[in-house]
Amino acid sequence: MRSSRRLSWIVLPILLACAAAFSEAPAVLESGGAALALDPATGGIVSLRDMATGREFVQGAHPDGLWTLTLDDGGALRASGAETVAVEPSADGGLRLAWSGFSVKDGALDARVEAEVVPADGAFRLTFAVTGLPFNRIRQVVFPRVAGLRPGEGDALAVPEWMGSLARNPGRLLNPGDPPQPARRAWEYPGLLSMQFVAFCNDTGPGVMLSSADTGAHRKLFAVCGDGAGGVGLEMAHLPGKGGGSRFAPEYAADIAVFRGGWFGAAERYRAGAAAGFWADQSRKRLGRVPAWAADTALWVWNRGKSPGVLPPATALAEKTGLPVSVFWHWWHGCAYDTGFPEYFPPREGGDAFRAALAAAEAKGVHAILYMNQRLWGLETESWKTERAERFAVKNPDGAIGREVYNIFNNAACTPMCMGTAFWRNTYAGLAEKAVAEFGAGGIYMDQACASCACYDVSHGHPRGGGSWWVEGFAALEKDIRARCARRTEATLAGEGCGEAWLPRLDLMLSLQVSRERYAAPGEWEPVPLFQAVYNDAALLFGNYASLTEPPYDELWPPEFAPAEPLVLLDRKFSAQFRLEQARALLWGQQPCLANFKPELLEQRAEETDFFVRAARLRRAALAYLRDGVMLRPPETGVPASEIPVSRLSIYAGRRDRVREYSMPAPGVLASAWRAADGGVAVVLANITEAPQTVALNLDTPDYPLPEGAAPRLFRADGVPAPVAAEGPGRVTVTLTAGDLAVCEWPAPEEKTP
Repeated sequence: MRSSRRLSWIVLPILLACAAAFSEAPAVLESGGAALALDPATGGIVSLRDMATGREFVQGAHPDGLWTLTLDDGGALRASGAETVAVEPSADGGLRLAWSGFSVKDGALDARVEAEVVPADGAFRLTFAVTGLPFNRIRQVVFPRVAGLRPGEGDALAVPEWMGSLARNPGRLLNPGDPPQPARRAWEYPGLLSMQFVAFCNDTGPGVMLSSADTGAHRKLFAVCGDGAGGVGLEMAHLPGKGGGSRFAPEYAADIAVFRGGWFGAAERYRAGAAAGFWADQSRKRLGRVPAWAADTALWVWNRGKSPGVLPPATALAEKTGLPVSVFWHWWHGCAYDTGFPEYFPPREGGDAFRAALAAAEAKGVHAILYMNQRLWGLETESWKTERAERFAVKNPDGAIGREVYNIFNNAACTPMCMGTAFWRNTYAGLAEKAVAEFGAGGIYMDQACASCACYDVSHGHPRGGGSWWVEGFAALEKDIRARCARRTEATLAGEGCGEAWLPRLDLMLSLQVSRERYAAPGEWEPVPLFQAVYNDAALLFGNYASLTEPPYDELWPPEFAPAEPLVLLDRKFSAQFRLEQARALLWGQQPCLANFKPELLEQRAEETDFFVRAARLRRAALAYLRDGVMLRPPETGVPASEIPVSRLSIYAGRRDRVREYSMPAPGVLASAWRAADGGVAVVLANITEAPQTVALNLDTPDYPLPEGAAPRLFRADGVPAPVAAEGPGRVTVTLTAGDLAVCEWPAPEEKTP
């Protein structure tokens, strides 16, 4: 029970007519056209209002208040449990809050939690500190918490889960069941969360964004939560890193902002912030350090197995198309996939044959990156025992290792290794050196690269749990790999996922969400290019699961689950799904990719492969936009969506039934808009239907800064422009044939030679 409460000060501009100095009226701040009100009794957020529209976002405070602190013994301190709450004005025009007087199961706790809220950059900036509590007793602090958001028409959740995900029914998603039960979904940063924000958004109205501008890549979590009554909340959680004694204060702040423009508006706001500018300026692409062949790749072939089924198909595609083709190569290694890592060598076809195959392909201009998981060690491998690798594995708070099972055919477990240990970095760097310097690969693909773990083994030499040490360890690993491989070539490093903290370290990022339906049944979440909207001109993304065959099967897996015939052609009814995947990749700036390619597909599935090749040619003709440009708001096409059949068929889609069929709505015509460095603006269009479609474009809005006096023109895969009749400033009508791909461009004026 609280013995006392004290309110030292309240802010009352406009919204409150009057209040006595020690009243229970909310304390109110204004910033960026929004008003934030705090409960003087708990310090919790009781109101967040868009002043232009009058929309009140918060309808009911969270019972725990603004923050929750979890102790190492499982206990917790809550803002709502403080004996004393103080709210005072701060010197910079904000509010200073303090909570003290806490009780835990073993008695009173002499701890104090302090926070400050200040208007800054059109948002409310929040910082906190915990004092009087031993540093090593703190497991996690949730701060801040924005609860009670009531979804209405058009509201959605935008989360930068790697490339980006959008949930259009957040109330139902986070309050499932009958009666509804609260649900919570959290993502770690740096890791599955590629950027530091989550957003409650609306395409036509205001939304709420919770973000951070941390440029140190400190480990934190962002979460979206239900309340069991249809409401939605946004949370940020912090793990102690460096420090000690009896004080914990993160080196970064949290921002709460009201914004407009849906998921793209959230990306725009984040792109304009300090964090995005920092990571973009440090990126290998922006600094011109990406190997030329990787940046110039027009087509990727993602094949698996021994070299005859991998490299000759890629060289055949290069010869057929005249385009630069590169290879993304799995299952070259001597161990079973998702079972025997990191026992990659010797290659399964023998070292000499493997080396010769790589050299022959490179002589024809085809480069290969080799798969090597960046974080897993198989628990059933001999090396796990002989190397005593458990010492260097990631440890949970109880000291145990984690068990991750991906292979559904043998259920073999792996465990993540700690990036903070020199042992694991040296082990992995040595493997990379062998692949590139000894066998001649163009580089390596680091599976699960854009992921991180909280490790609690302090014998590894890093802080317990959180901090920035994981990304710092990856930086050391990357530098070591490049230095080791430099005696032969400039190694290309690719990694799974995408993440701003890896932009200075990776040349390429594999973004599979354009093929989300291949590995996850259609549901509440859909892919959106949040990462590209922020970082396209600083990142090179590639890859998808798009395939015209059933998934392959590793010859080293149990034979009883192997298909009777490998790589059986998929039914043609899934062609629209294939076009959707390739269209997403094209329109979202990625290098095109085809999985499980064999040359006979050029004839067996001529229409689909032609679409794929035309997409690659069109991208090549529009590199100034799609590779090097900045994404603008996706324009409306006016073409309705329709249901298409989709297949779920990743290698782990099922043990017996290799392909599972679903249906989902898909846009008939996809569109994206881009601005080139010279000021030109272009709209990229893809008709994935089997019928002609007419698209009416209207770019006569502030979202599209068209060059003054520019006349629109249209070009397709050949790159030859043809004029388009303008129906007004930024207004054109484009007719697309079935399966058509085109770019409508408003070019920048050509510079006149003096």
